[in-house]
Amino acid sequence: MLKLTDEGIVIVLKIIPNSSMNGFVIGGDKEQPAKLKVTAPPVENKANKAVIEYLSKYFKIPKTSISVIKGETSKEKTILLRTKDTAKIKLVQETLG
Repeated sequence: MLKLTDEGIVIVLKIIPNSSMNGFVIGGDKEQPAKLKVTAPPVENKANKAVIEYLSKYFKIPKTSISVIKGETSKEKTILLRTKDTAKIKLVQETLG
């Protein structure tokens, strides 16, 4: 799920911690949140940090511009990517839309 806001773009991801590699799971239906695998375990905020780091590198958005706004301790997270760059927003939409 994607939603454009005044601050940037809000995405909903289902996180799969303790994976063998980091990356998006391609496929599935549009009604379910996109899935993101991370190698970090879901303890001591490590998975959240890994999610932010991965999204930062993948979409080329500074880590300080990415925050978990809902689901801090849940596998389903709502994340705000603060950017006004239309090319980056389009990349997010193409990747997760």
